[in-house]
Amino acid sequence: NLLNNEDMAVMMDALSKPAMELGINTASQSEMYAFFVSRCKTNLHCVLAMSPIGDSFRNRLRKFPALVNCCTIDWFTAWPEEALRSVAQHFLSTVEIDPQVKLGVIDCCVNMQEKVAKMSTRFLKEMGRYYYVTPTSYLMLISTFKNLLAKQRNEVADKKARYENGLTKILETQEQVDVMKEELVELQPKLKEATIATDALLEKIAVDTKITNEKEAIVAKEKVVCDEQAAAAKKISDECEADLAEALPALAGAIKALKSLTKGDIVEVKAMKTPPSAVKLTLHAICLLLGVSHVMIKDPDGGTKKIKDYWEPSKKHLLNDPRFLQRLEDYDKEAMTEEMIDSIRPFIEDENFQPEKVKKGSVACAGMCKWVHAMFVYYRVNKVVKPKKAALEQAKAEMKEAADMLEIKQSELQGLQDKLKALDDQLQAANKKKTDLADQVADCTAKLKRAGQLISGLGGERDRWGQLSKDLGVLYENVTGDVMLASGVIAYMGPFTAGYRAEAIESWGGLLRGKDITCAENFRLGDTLGDPVTIRQWIINKLPNDSFSIDNAIMLEKSDLWPLMIDPQSQANKWVRKSEAENQLKVVKLNQATFVRTIENAIQFGNPVLIENVTEHLDPILDPILQKQVVTVGGVATIRLGDNTIEYDPKFKLYLTTKLSNPHYPPETCVKVNLLNFMATLEGLEDQMLGELVKMEEPELEAQREQLVLDEADNQRQLKEIEDTILHLLKHAEGNILDDEVLIDTLTQSKITSNNIEEKVKVAAKTQLVIAKTREHFKPVAFHASNLFFCIADLASVDPMYQYSLEWFIRLFREAVNKADKCVGDKQARLESLQETFTYILYINVCRSLFAKDKLLFSFLLCSKIMLSRNELKQSDLRFFLQGSTALELAKPKPENSGWLTDKIWKEVLALSTSVSDFQAFDDDFVKDLDKWEEIYNSKEPMDEVRAYLLAQRGEDSMVSEFAVLTLTKSIRPDVVVPATMVFVEGRMGKRFIEIPQFDLEGCYADSSCDSPLVFVLTPGADPMTALMKLADEKGFGGNKLTAISLGQGQGPIAEEAISTASSKGMWVCLQNCHLCVSWMPVLEKICEDLSPERVDPKFRLWLTSEPSKAFPVFILQNGVKMTVEPPKGMRANLLGSYHSIEEEFIEGSARPAEFKKLLFALCFFHATVRERRKFGPLGWNVQYVFSGPDMKISMDQLRIFIDDSEGGEIPYAALHYLTAECNYGGRVTDDKDRRCLANILDDFYNPEIQKEGYKFSPSGVYYAPSESGLEGYKEYIETLPMTEGPEVFGLHDNANISCALSETSALLLTALSLQPRSSGGEGKGWGEILGELAVDIEKRLPAIFDMEKALLDFPVKYEESMNTVLTQELIRFNKLTTRISTTLKEVQRAIKGLVVMSGELEEMGNSMVLSLVPALWSKVSYPSLKPLGSWVNDFLARLKFLGDWNKNKKPPTLFWISGFFFTQAFITGTLQNYARKEQKPIDTVGYDFAVLTPDQQVTAATVPPEDGAYVHGLFLDGARWNSEDHHIDESLPRELFVSCPYIHLWPRSTSDIPVTKGKLATYTGMPTGTNHVYACPVYKTSVRFGVLMTTGHSTNFVMWITLPMSSTSTQKHWIKRGVAMLTQLDD
Repeated sequence: NLLNNEDMAVMMDALSKPAMELGINTASQSEMYAFFVSRCKTNLHCVLAMSPIGDSFRNRLRKFPALVNCCTIDWFTAWPEEALRSVAQHFLSTVEIDPQVKLGVIDCCVNMQEKVAKMSTRFLKEMGRYYYVTPTSYLMLISTFKNLLAKQRNEVADKKARYENGLTKILETQEQVDVMKEELVELQPKLKEATIATDALLEKIAVDTKITNEKEAIVAKEKVVCDEQAAAAKKISDECEADLAEALPALAGAIKALKSLTKGDIVEVKAMKTPPSAVKLTLHAICLLLGVSHVMIKDPDGGTKKIKDYWEPSKKHLLNDPRFLQRLEDYDKEAMTEEMIDSIRPFIEDENFQPEKVKKGSVACAGMCKWVHAMFVYYRVNKVVKPKKAALEQAKAEMKEAADMLEIKQSELQGLQDKLKALDDQLQAANKKKTDLADQVADCTAKLKRAGQLISGLGGERDRWGQLSKDLGVLYENVTGDVMLASGVIAYMGPFTAGYRAEAIESWGGLLRGKDITCAENFRLGDTLGDPVTIRQWIINKLPNDSFSIDNAIMLEKSDLWPLMIDPQSQANKWVRKSEAENQLKVVKLNQATFVRTIENAIQFGNPVLIENVTEHLDPILDPILQKQVVTVGGVATIRLGDNTIEYDPKFKLYLTTKLSNPHYPPETCVKVNLLNFMATLEGLEDQMLGELVKMEEPELEAQREQLVLDEADNQRQLKEIEDTILHLLKHAEGNILDDEVLIDTLTQSKITSNNIEEKVKVAAKTQLVIAKTREHFKPVAFHASNLFFCIADLASVDPMYQYSLEWFIRLFREAVNKADKCVGDKQARLESLQETFTYILYINVCRSLFAKDKLLFSFLLCSKIMLSRNELKQSDLRFFLQGSTALELAKPKPENSGWLTDKIWKEVLALSTSVSDFQAFDDDFVKDLDKWEEIYNSKEPMDEVRAYLLAQRGEDSMVSEFAVLTLTKSIRPDVVVPATMVFVEGRMGKRFIEIPQFDLEGCYADSSCDSPLVFVLTPGADPMTALMKLADEKGFGGNKLTAISLGQGQGPIAEEAISTASSKGMWVCLQNCHLCVSWMPVLEKICEDLSPERVDPKFRLWLTSEPSKAFPVFILQNGVKMTVEPPKGMRANLLGSYHSIEEEFIEGSARPAEFKKLLFALCFFHATVRERRKFGPLGWNVQYVFSGPDMKISMDQLRIFIDDSEGGEIPYAALHYLTAECNYGGRVTDDKDRRCLANILDDFYNPEIQKEGYKFSPSGVYYAPSESGLEGYKEYIETLPMTEGPEVFGLHDNANISCALSETSALLLTALSLQPRSSGGEGKGWGEILGELAVDIEKRLPAIFDMEKALLDFPVKYEESMNTVLTQELIRFNKLTTRISTTLKEVQRAIKGLVVMSGELEEMGNSMVLSLVPALWSKVSYPSLKPLGSWVNDFLARLKFLGDWNKNKKPPTLFWISGFFFTQAFITGTLQNYARKEQKPIDTVGYDFAVLTPDQQVTAATVPPEDGAYVHGLFLDGARWNSEDHHIDESLPRELFVSCPYIHLWPRSTSDIPVTKGKLATYTGMPTGTNHVYACPVYKTSVRFGVLMTTGHSTNFVMWITLPMSSTSTQKHWIKRGVAMLTQLDD
């Protein structure tokens, strides 16, 4: 379906000719299509370009094997030096620089690419940060160099030319001054002569002017009279015109009406036999005006009387007259008489004689009627006007006579005036000569003045401009080298930290100077490309005031790529927002639905866009923008965005920021953006914190400083503008600059302004000194605070929930400033108080959001950071403490007679002697005092012993620091590092910094607001809802005012609705288990971002609960109040936590308070015990149970009920024991061995002895049941307990602490080390090389698989010998495992060579092997084991040898290696089955009894098998040892974790013959009637003891029970609490 019909037609038409040539039927569509496809196959070339970085490439190859099988693969590796050089030569060929310099530049370009490639590798190793250098980076370097070089050359040359031009103008002015002085002397006499001549001419003109003026007065008077006459005539004329204005329109209308009449109209009237009266009236009136006489006719109305008739005369004399109408038009209006007018007056006054009415009778007569009316009006008006016309004629005659007389006199006057004008012209000429001379004098004087102004005004600039010109000359000489360095920084250094940048610049600068290319000695990007005024404005706009951030801003401005800023503290975000606010900045996120539309609009209207919180993957829709794929269409710049082509405004800008502190952007992203590291620096943060502190301590001073900064920026800007103006005017001045008064005035005014500003700057500088001195006083606090920020900044790498924003940090700092002691009058004490208060407040606030395991880590980080900042600790010493020795082999052999000294300790001592300055040659002293060190090694307080030893050796004066004591203690006894570190931190900072603050929900609520969510960070099993409900009730938000929603599928919209409702009504919402709703987290983040005090009810609170999750929104973590909810760590903390949750009323309200309080304390102690046993791993519990607060709460309630109900009687201890051990706590326990342990632990607490005074909970007596008191009394007792407890309180051996302590030590040191700056490591072997060597080595050690056919013949299935079946099954299992190992080793070697695809399973296998782990591919078909790869392989080969010998000897061995079996239970069952069959007993009636062999018996057992059962060896005791002399289980020796067991006889016997173990049913230790005083010891396959629960009720890790004899004074409870067990193998 690729082509539609239209496309097919086009294709067939295009291919018809070649198809016909090949004989293909062009009429057949199918044949033509097949021909088309064959042509495509032949000619189509498809190129796939993929980056090998990351997993994407590998995953594609796995999913699409055709990429390997059907493609030609070509690897484009890094460009070699030759290619780099060739490319540089090509692109720099057009640059105009000296050939020798060009060669040096090319060498530098090549070096930059290669050096940064190596540096990025080191950057990853040392800092764990990714950056990729690609050929695109190299091309960007060359492009940047070319662009910047031309621009910088022009800028520097232009600046230099401007200054030199200014200097030239000053020098020219000085030369002109002497010349102008001489000219002024010559002009003075000429000016005097001209003045005398002009004065004489003025006297003559004065006389003539007097005569002329007299004549002018006479003429003026006559002119007035003439004008008056003209005015009178004009008045009469105007009156005539006004009067006529009434009659003339009517007359004109009548004439117009007459003109409209035709001859036919007259004939029509004439033809009327009986004309209407209106017609008769009209013609009657006209007859009267025209003088037509009437005739007498008989009255038509009857009678004999005759009447006058004008109709007939009118017909005869008027209507028959062809000139009738013309007569009317030409009628002599002036000839009308009063008689005529009187005769027509009745007609005029007759209402029927109106044109409108007459028109009804005849249209022609209507026009005539109008004419009659007009004549009447004209006569009336003319009667008034006529006398006025006569007066007007007379006035005109008089006026003409006066005018003629005036003209004669004016002619005379003109003669006088012409004469006067001639004299005036002579005066003007004389005056001009005088003025010209005066102007020359004035000009010369002005020029001298201006010259003075110019010289005095710019005289001060001369030296400065001269120096600037000289500096610019040097800069111009350095411009090639400086631009080369600047280009390298812009192209490559964006992601690197300050140290790497400085190193690269120093290296490149040395290289340039080595090539004789001059560059700045101490190159700074700001000096080369920065503008001081712009930089100052950036800082005002919240850019951090440190060189690193300023360089970033310059790189952002000068790069051709859009910036992507790594900005976890939002500093760049704030700067961009402030800087671009006036340009209508648009802020969007990639997860917003409208982000594309927003960007489209911004591109079209030229607005800047900030895309914030971008992840490691950018939306592909941004590619055209990032690559600036702007195309001009029809003269308009356009860009394609998605499916739309939109107009591109060149003012558009794009900024991207990410909150990820260590993002991994692939190469394809790195080449599209200008990656900039905007993480906070110590220098910038210190300035910020100093500003905050001074603002609070000295608000007026800080406000003054901030204003001064603004004023200074404005002043500097004005000075720069003034200087630019002066230089511009001087540069563009034409001719002599002294002729340009505007120029000189502008220069003068500019200089005045400049001087005023300079005065202000001087005053401000003095004020700044005062302010700086005051600020300097507070600097130690700011430095201290900024150092502490970097303690918390990297905690996110420990756990994703440990996120803290800079705003939160600053808010905390302000709080500390307000809370610190004021110390009025003692400034130093105030500073100390500020530092201590802030450190502790930070500790408290961070601690409440840390898990218990990380709280000591944070205390140590705080302590070490403070010491480093005060130079009380070296970074190298701290690294050694955290990392220890890195040597692979011993530099010196171990001393003799040092059996206790392990290789690891000796290696540490040797490293200490060379790496730590306080312990130089310490190894020699160590060897001399080996016995003393052995005592320290076995001491319970090794740190005190180490301190005492060093003090004795070195004395008080030469004593090493406490940190050195800690380091040495760690080298000898790593198991005590955690408590030793606590002691160290307490000594340095105080006890409160190692005490874990109690969970304070009320305080967290007080710190929150309606727009800051409260986040519970949970551990499995933790539930904060009880505490939250209680707080809600206390605050009045219980019931329906608190909405709790457990997030999951489909709950998102419900949660949104709940938040919307609650935020408007001021209620609470709790969203539980946010980690289970990852897909909805972006929506939650957007909701929280939109919360603001202006739009949300202040009583609203949003509560969130989540386990640690990388998907949890960083914004919420940084801006919310975080609280970790987990069980307290340590007995003391657990007990305090329990008693803080108990109310006074509950503890005092019992009917039997004394007994209740004792048992309540015992229950709390039991609760703490079972929780804290977890830290001992398998020694504590086989399964890591989460015993929670509700377990204790229900037990407390039951205890109260049972005691109150038993008032007066005995307390039902057995019932309480059962409910607590089997139901409340036991309900969580799935392992029967753990259930037994739990019951035995509780037995110590729920028994009558507890009521006795002085009842001890531990052998040492430190922990006991205190006497009856109030709630506070119990808390006070708990406060006196040790911060850390020993194993004895749990019934464990002191050795139990060692494995636990080593684990804690390793976690503490490794985590702290990961947060330190990394040191570079040497080059090692690659992953493939290491894996290949391992695979070859293991493969060649593998034996051939067992021959199963032969084995089945040698060991057939026999009724009487079950061991044959056991062996053959074992051989089958081991063959399967051997085959899997052999096959996968071969495959992985082929994959390394590229012969097959490296599948996911093979890659995972390779990763495991390189890390010395057993691959999962093998573990799936293997026996349980925790050994590292090397030990596992040796163990596997030993097992194969054990079975091989058995197979080879064709009979079972005398002594069985029980650890060598794949499935141990088969051997145990087979042995029991042999006995049952031999004795003919049902197998369910027999069981095992056990006998531990004495040394003599072991000698015999090696050669003689037992009569029944089997001798076994290979077991190890964990938590105890075997006392061979007294033949019973005994306490472990100090520091001895595991011991080998003697041979054991698995002795099958009838169940009835096996002695019953003595014990208690309730504690699962046996029967009260039992006689066998033994310990039922569980046997496990591995030390982890944990396994999957099977249908048998046991775990897959459990093997069997073995009973071991005990001493007469021992009890099973003792060994159960010890966690004693047997293991078939160890972990090493």
